[in-house]
Amino acid sequence: MTDYLADVQKYDGSADEAVVNKIVRHLGIALRNKDSSLVSASDPKERERVKEKWCEKKLGVSGAEADAAIAATATAMADDRSKSRVTFYYLVAKNLGKLQTL
Repeated sequence: MTDYLADVQKYDGSADEAVVNKIVRHLGIALRNKDSSLVSASDPKERERVKEKWCEKKLGVSGAEADAAIAATATAMADDRSKSRVTFYYLVAKNLGKLQTL
């Protein structure tokens, strides 16, 4: 199993293990498949999926605010060819100030 916490800590050294575990539980079976466990930040359909399924449904944030958080996360992770969905979702939630609500 991937060490999700270590990956998140590359971007946020003070990442809360409990929050990371909540995201892992939320994603569940999607993390079993290599393709679905990664985010293709350059794919508009993928970004829309993150916005709809994570930002809107789970975090309650939509529109330009969600788009900005996704774009900021994609920029922060630009050097990482394999963007972990757990890390991506964590950073989007952090950018939106929603980590405490998970």
